[in-house]
Amino acid sequence: MDARRITDKVSLLGYVDWDARLFDSLIPLPDGTSYNSFLIKGSEKNVIIDSVEAEYSAELLSQLDDDLKLDYIISLHAEQDHSGSIPMLIEKYPGAKVITNPKGKELLISLLNIKEDKFITVEDGEELSLGDKTLEFIYTPWVHWPETMSAYLKEDKILFSCDFFGSHIATTDLYVTDEGRVYEAAKRYFAEIMMPFNKIIIKNIAKILTKEISIIAPSHGPLYPKPSFIIDAYKDWLESPAKNMVVLPYISMHGSTKLMVDYLVTSLVKKGVAVQLYNLAVTDIGKLAIDLVDAGTIVIGTPTVLSGPHPNVAYGAFLANALRPKAKFISIVGSYGWGGKAVEVLAGMLPNLKVEIIAPVLAKGVPLKSDFEALDILAEEIAKKHIEQGFL
Repeated sequence: MDARRITDKVSLLGYVDWDARLFDSLIPLPDGTSYNSFLIKGSEKNVIIDSVEAEYSAELLSQLDDDLKLDYIISLHAEQDHSGSIPMLIEKYPGAKVITNPKGKELLISLLNIKEDKFITVEDGEELSLGDKTLEFIYTPWVHWPETMSAYLKEDKILFSCDFFGSHIATTDLYVTDEGRVYEAAKRYFAEIMMPFNKIIIKNIAKILTKEISIIAPSHGPLYPKPSFIIDAYKDWLESPAKNMVVLPYISMHGSTKLMVDYLVTSLVKKGVAVQLYNLAVTDIGKLAIDLVDAGTIVIGTPTVLSGPHPNVAYGAFLANALRPKAKFISIVGSYGWGGKAVEVLAGMLPNLKVEIIAPVLAKGVPLKSDFEALDILAEEIAKKHIEQGFL
């Protein structure tokens, strides 16, 4: 795709990856993604903000005029989906300097072997004059690496936010046109990489709101011509209390755990508690992450495998622990054969969650009447807790 005009002196470059279905060999990409890079032509200096994955460098370079004099390459974030093509840009424009912060410089040297004399480092709030255009650098750490920063083009009121406010979508839309589609993709993106850093991101939003912003230009996904759309969404995901919802990821090997899970879902619904059920044998982990943003309670369903939880459930628990959702309560249901320590193992895998543990329900083999009665008690306890918290 050719470069696309945002304003008379600002253009979107990059690559739209329609076929990508997995990011970082981990995150599902049901809608593909885009790698956004931006060219600003000032009256005195020209800059590129961020680049693309190294494998797409030829596409990026083809979008640059042969007679372009490039003065600066700005790296807002050192991860390779944003920085991977910087060595190719340096090769094409040997006079260009790489602008980043001190931590970004350290990481770029380590990750891409860029020579130290190619760097200019900037501090929080420092400005760069391009002649008739001025860029201000705003440190926004932990969205989602420690060195991440944003850049604000003062004259055009454009915030180049890098991963902040991004969404994984392959689209020809320059700007957000389908808010529903972008909302879900941006929430998935937030859940998968931003949620662990809630408190810091709240502070970062306060910093950028000191600026008058007309366009937010992230490094993945379409641009936001109505910044309040995504800013308000982030505030809701970050600051709103958990909701009246149980997220229930589970695995069942021979049907016993599924019988218990299905019964618990029915019992919860009768008591007015919403449930999102995820069979971890087939689940899109990104969908699970989205619901973890809002869940008031997490219930994990697992059979016992070699005295511990099923490996898929262990992975789900690891994910929840890493993402640090705002859930207030957690419990475990499942079945076992000759014995085991599934509950103890899972509890030990969740040290990051500040939750109250509600007594688990484990059945030996196929659940009996007493086990279903225990599940009713669990559902009643969850409903009671949700009422006390104001969720229900």
